[in-house]
Amino acid sequence: MTAPLLEVTDLVKEFPVRGKGIIPRNTGTVQAVSGVSFSLEPGETLGLVGESGCGKSTTGRAILQLHKPTSGSVKFEGRELTSMTNKQLRPLRKDIQIVFQDPYASLNPKWQVNDIIAEPLVIHGVEGGVQRRVNELMELVGLNPEHRSRYAHEFSGGQRQRIGIARALALNPRFMVLDEPVSALDVSVQAGVVNLLEELQERLGLAYLFVAHDLSVVRHISDRVAVMYLGKIIEMGDREAIYGKPMHPYTQALLSAVPMPDPKAERRRQRIVLTGDVPSPVNPPSGCRFRTRCWKAQDICATEEPKLEKRGGPDGTLSACHFAEERSVV
Repeated sequence: MTAPLLEVTDLVKEFPVRGKGIIPRNTGTVQAVSGVSFSLEPGETLGLVGESGCGKSTTGRAILQLHKPTSGSVKFEGRELTSMTNKQLRPLRKDIQIVFQDPYASLNPKWQVNDIIAEPLVIHGVEGGVQRRVNELMELVGLNPEHRSRYAHEFSGGQRQRIGIARALALNPRFMVLDEPVSALDVSVQAGVVNLLEELQERLGLAYLFVAHDLSVVRHISDRVAVMYLGKIIEMGDREAIYGKPMHPYTQALLSAVPMPDPKAERRRQRIVLTGDVPSPVNPPSGCRFRTRCWKAQDICATEEPKLEKRGGPDGTLSACHFAEERSVV
């Protein structure tokens, strides 16, 4: 059995809350990521989903060391990233890349597309064949190399995201964090970008951490799915198990809100409506963090944090709930 490409263990990322005044002091801590653990195999896609502010993007950036983790372990091909200096990390940047959410903000408006895509090659001292590589990358992502002298504002949103993907692929990475790569695009454009990512994965053997809140997109592209709530993974498993037999109440609520293409089935099924607001990550609830919005919550939920462990039968998922049970949301 081969070792995982990526191993994340008890990853924690906290941000200080600064008070006001001439000399601002820390008044609290935002618990953005609280003990996240998972692994990723070569060529696999793990979908990371949840409501806005649950810590999905912070998890991806902490893995890449763009946010230095507060604690925990991140191993890429067996090498511990959290203890490395920026200088030590630099050679590994060839293998781990990111595609950002906003294609309008992630590209330098003063540079030609040729220079944007070539930037990683220049930074890592690649000599010779840079122009040929830029042309190859543009063709690979479905862009015309003849347009390389244009600026980013001369392209559509979908084309800009393809430019960002081309830049991320410049150094032949093995692992990519896709930070909501289609959420800023029109629905008509999203499918083309998702299909491109799938084609690139099959052709280049890439592993993806696909961060998103759109459960329909995640179902299409992911092999496994991890559901986050308030900084923690509360359910994780194979795609079909998560979507067909969700065990955690939060996952069930999320899936019940996904529109169905069959109008009759849509009218027939029961929606699960969550009450109350998401608690503050500065002061999360004791015990189970979802208990303040959960219809199953009992006394134990306030005093004992549920472990993420196997629930149900052999096809069940890892679920962090004292009262986890299968429920159809179709």
